[in-house]
Amino acid sequence: MSEAVKVPKRSEVPKEQTWNAESVFADQAAWKASYDAVMADIPALKAYEGRLGESAAVLLEGLKKSESLVQRAETIYFYPTMIQSCDSNDEPSMAMVGQAGGLFGRLLGALAFSEPEILAIGQEKLNRWMDEHPPLAEYRQYFDNLFRRQAHVRSAEVEEILGTVSEVFGQIDNTYEMLTSSEMPFEVAGGGTGEKVPVTQGAIDDLYHHDDREVRRTAWQNYHDGYLKYKNTLASNYAAAVKRAVFGARARRYESALDASLFENNVPKTVFNNLIDTYKKHIPTWHRYWAAKRKALGVDKVYPWDVWAPMAQQPNVSFKQAVDWIAQGMAPLGQDYVDTLVRGCLNDRWVDYSANEGKRQGAFSYGTSQTAPFIMMTWGDTLMSMSTLAHELGHSMHSYYSRKTQPYAYTNYSLFVAEVASNFNQALVRDHLMRTNTDPKFQIALIDEAMNNIHRYFFIMPTLARFEAEMHERVEAGEGLTAELLNSRMLALYQEGYGDELDPDGDRTGITWATFPHLYANFYVYQYATGISAAHALAEKVLTGEASAAESYRQFLATGSSLYPLDTLKVAGVDMETPEAVEMTFGVLARYVDRLEELTS
Repeated sequence: MSEAVKVPKRSEVPKEQTWNAESVFADQAAWKASYDAVMADIPALKAYEGRLGESAAVLLEGLKKSESLVQRAETIYFYPTMIQSCDSNDEPSMAMVGQAGGLFGRLLGALAFSEPEILAIGQEKLNRWMDEHPPLAEYRQYFDNLFRRQAHVRSAEVEEILGTVSEVFGQIDNTYEMLTSSEMPFEVAGGGTGEKVPVTQGAIDDLYHHDDREVRRTAWQNYHDGYLKYKNTLASNYAAAVKRAVFGARARRYESALDASLFENNVPKTVFNNLIDTYKKHIPTWHRYWAAKRKALGVDKVYPWDVWAPMAQQPNVSFKQAVDWIAQGMAPLGQDYVDTLVRGCLNDRWVDYSANEGKRQGAFSYGTSQTAPFIMMTWGDTLMSMSTLAHELGHSMHSYYSRKTQPYAYTNYSLFVAEVASNFNQALVRDHLMRTNTDPKFQIALIDEAMNNIHRYFFIMPTLARFEAEMHERVEAGEGLTAELLNSRMLALYQEGYGDELDPDGDRTGITWATFPHLYANFYVYQYATGISAAHALAEKVLTGEASAAESYRQFLATGSSLYPLDTLKVAGVDMETPEAVEMTFGVLARYVDRLEELTS
């Protein structure tokens, strides 16, 4: 029996594999000094309360003072949060996160007067001020969005009640988190060699990709059985979440919960409907993929635990090799883009990629307007790790150019566009590797990586979006939600997507809805599918050499939130109000299936 690999302590990890924390604060003493300074500066905001309507100059001064404090507070919060994500055993960071959260709460409380006072000025007067005082015009988009949202702001008394019940409604999410993360037991998985593997929330994704089919089967079944044991409690809690969304929409006078969610990003319902209709139209493409995967795996029937099964051995990919491949793939965006990306990875330590005790699962890109766009992940020497790095670098480069180009008010960008840059990077890198490495085993492994990502974004997420749309409509019509209804509708949607090639293992697939906390964020999941659609549509333009496509995409990266999301994507060259991008992405999916069929024929 081989000796288990020892996971190093954080203190044992080479510095070059860790994020550049000292570029943010030299040490915890420097962090504390900054924390104290911001806390001391908060009372100065009182000087602007009741005065924002005096003049354009006072308003601008107040906005700039507020932004400066928020920027500093964001960095104060980011620093210990990143430390804790990379090493949960770092006890001082836990206390620092609590302190930073308290600081933010105090700051937001001190700023509560700002938006009501701006609304009281009136849009006509603000427009005149911006014409007469050009520096204030920087906030034109911010003001426009503020007044757009005003239509659904209720009286002060109603707003106070809605604010009060939000804390109560928050318990719905807490109940789900406590039940699924702390109190839900799972039976261990068993391998074909007799090994026993614990099934946990943190390990389940890795178990789904396990080489041993018996480990995959028992892990998948035992995980879903854990949820089935609590199906009635979970159904009751989800029903409460849907009712919360419906109540909120009605209280703010929206036609539906879907309308309320779409309004946040100024997205018309046609965007949602186009996605769902185009997905349903192309479901047979997924049926072809399941058939091709069954052949590649050499099995008579595929099951849900085979969806993530590796079809070929993963090649060994070092961190340096991955950065080289990503840089080569992103070359169409220009040498300065590539140089910034490579320098961030290899010199400026944007990426914390070590495996160490206490490091959280998953990967993310995170930073502030005052820091580098850092990445947390755990490196595994695989194509999957390379793809994760490419994905997170898409987020980081989006943040880098947005923060570099835009004033602070527009440095962040909405979720509707957030998944575009990440999937765009993956699309370009995959294309480069497909063209430059013709080894069949490598190509199958690359298709494996691509389909794992596309399956999540372009199969699971549209399916969940269809499910939640139906459940909200049922509640809005006065119907009740039960575990039997939720499970049967989820199973029916998955059966439609699986076709005859994949046995869904009925009850366990039926409870799939309960395994996704995403459904507690109202109409969140569809944006994953629109994001990957826009990404592939834009990547196709660049890869086919369309004139100015790369330049337009670079402009998109630098736009931040200075425009509404749909307008931001139009800068890049894609109109999400038509189904064209979704159609094009199904074309990409079909090409991967074609190639897999060729490689396994």
